[in-house]
Amino acid sequence: MLKKQKLQIALTALLIAMITGLLAWARAGYAVDVMVSDALCQRASVTNKNIYIIAIDDKTLEQYGSITSWSRELSADLVRLLNQDAQTKPAVLVFDVIFSEKGDAGGDAAFAEACLEAGNVVTAMSYRFKEQPEYDENGKMTLNQYHVDGVIMPYEELREATKQGYANTLVGTDGYVRRAMAYMDDAQGQRSYSLASQAYKLYQERRGEPVQWPALDENNQYLFSYSGITGCYSTVSMTDVMNGTVNPAIFADGIVFVGAYAVGMQDSYIPAISHGTQMYGVEIQANIVEALLEGKTQQQLPSGIYAMAAAVLAAVFYLVVRRMKIIPATIFMVVCVALNPVFAKVMYTRGYVTPVILLPAVFFLIYAVNLVYGYVQEVMRRQKVVNVFKQYVAPQVVDKISKDKDFELVLGGENRHIACLFVDIRGFTTMSESLKPEEVVEILNEYLSLTTNSIFQNGGTLDKFVGDATMAVFNAPFDLEDYIYKAVCTARDMKAGADAIAEKFEKRFGKSVGFGIGVNCGNAVVGNIGCDFRMDYTAIGDTVNTAARLESNAKRGQILISKEVYEAVKDRVEVTPVGEIPLKGKTQGVFVYQLDEVK
Repeated sequence: MLKKQKLQIALTALLIAMITGLLAWARAGYAVDVMVSDALCQRASVTNKNIYIIAIDDKTLEQYGSITSWSRELSADLVRLLNQDAQTKPAVLVFDVIFSEKGDAGGDAAFAEACLEAGNVVTAMSYRFKEQPEYDENGKMTLNQYHVDGVIMPYEELREATKQGYANTLVGTDGYVRRAMAYMDDAQGQRSYSLASQAYKLYQERRGEPVQWPALDENNQYLFSYSGITGCYSTVSMTDVMNGTVNPAIFADGIVFVGAYAVGMQDSYIPAISHGTQMYGVEIQANIVEALLEGKTQQQLPSGIYAMAAAVLAAVFYLVVRRMKIIPATIFMVVCVALNPVFAKVMYTRGYVTPVILLPAVFFLIYAVNLVYGYVQEVMRRQKVVNVFKQYVAPQVVDKISKDKDFELVLGGENRHIACLFVDIRGFTTMSESLKPEEVVEILNEYLSLTTNSIFQNGGTLDKFVGDATMAVFNAPFDLEDYIYKAVCTARDMKAGADAIAEKFEKRFGKSVGFGIGVNCGNAVVGNIGCDFRMDYTAIGDTVNTAARLESNAKRGQILISKEVYEAVKDRVEVTPVGEIPLKGKTQGVFVYQLDEVK
């Protein structure tokens, strides 16, 4: 039985591990998980003060009109203004604007010339991506979500005068931006950089610092932490720069982004750091550059590693919690659930994004199922106990058993001091020969009902019926106050009830019977005797045997008690000494008293 139980536990743990591992591998609940991870790990903290934004805002549009109507001469003037002093020029000037269409020839040429002279300008381009199936050298098909279907580049003169970076913003399936792409390599091995990557690369080269890319996935992408919400970077209106309100020297050696900062320009997205507000694309580019500079980038913890770890942790949690009682199990579950986000946050600071809700959900589910299962098992156990004992003991004892959380119905017994009573119907065999079977059963049932009720009314336990005899024990399975006296009272009640029944059946059948009763007390082994599928609650030992011998020696209507019983209740009974009598199975005689009256 124990081996079978251990096998069931092991199989359950294995099943939990497999299910948890599969869920972790499949990234179950990913859509909810990333939202929780954003709330937990994305924290506003601008650490690089050398990133600036020149905003093409409503004030600028009011001053110069729609950006599509601008002469590129205006952009040329901005480039010259910022780069007029070699000591205070920005390290990198990034236009998050795609100058794809040709404008007036003079303005286009002036802008390209100004950028060429400055040597620090990055302009935006854009790819059109289309999902397309591709085959590797083994013929295996994969879907390439980033197949280039087209490209929008700056006009030719500007393209030759600047470095370009594609400004595509990677919006997740849930509508939030939390990923960026470092670069793309085409079939010829030519590498093109994203706008933020190009700005970062040029800035590092200008400072003489190495260019270090974060850990990238198969699409050359990475997760990044935002440094702040909308408006976190030093932002000035382009109008204020152009009219001299803002001193261009403040941008010295910095990274300066120029981009849309007005709602009507339709360049805004929902960042992972603030789900309730939008952020302009130029601010997202600035956040990506800071993430690259400050190492605030992450990668997903490999699914295989997390799946194995989650499977093991879930199995261990099950094995531990199933052995605990409800309060320790609850505390353990709460601690495990609370530790998971702490672990996720620590891993995040080390560059790994781990699921936040899967393991807590699994832990809680295991805990809840274990709790319900334990409750059902407890109810079944109690019902089993009640079903067994309601056959033997008084209703109040059954009620006490059902409320005792520690009572176990198991094979084996305990040594207890008890009082034991045997009662047998005298003359029953002779009488049954002359009566119909149904009449015999009627008489027997009435007598046995009397003995049972007498036992229960005095708090005793009905041990068994043996033909027309009844055995009862007192002070088992629970402690019973004054149990020897109550055993004697039970014998008295049986004798009194038998006299009334005898008179009834004398009138009906012309025959009557009576009781012979024996009562003894002493130590006995009390418990469940039998096997797992069939057991009886009973008492065994010399005390029980002596009580049975006393009953067999009692005449009709006589109650015999042992010396031990008499000594325990002598102040409350009247007896007639019978003397020492030999009992079958005992080498020495036993001094016996006849019980006459109970006070």
